[in-house]
Amino acid sequence: VQLQASGGGLVQAGGSLSLSCAASGRALSSYTLGWFRRAPGRERELVAQITWIGGSAYYADSIKGRFTIVRDTIKNTVYLQMNSLKPEDTADYYCAARADVVWSYWGQGTQVTVSS
Repeated sequence: VQLQASGGGLVQAGGSLSLSCAASGRALSSYTLGWFRRAPGRERELVAQITWIGGSAYYADSIKGRFTIVRDTIKNTVYLQMNSLKPEDTADYYCAARADVVWSYWGQGTQVTVSS
């Protein structure tokens, strides 16, 4: 699976950004796709994930109620809509895919900077 992330940028606190992750290479029906982030000096964090079949979503407590993960099964793309952004959301965001418990496929990072 190849993953191509896009959509990062600079936004003021309280603003919104949408990240996209286009997947290709194989059928995704057995996969879960997710968004991770890594801020300087902090460990990588799973932000949200979604099952390709059924669209069951999980959210980290730190972003619950502010971020939404959705998938477009026609475009083979996963989106992360980020609202009410806070400076602590500043990080490099990565999309990833797994068919089992291991996140085996990773896209390149896209930087999100939230200014106060």
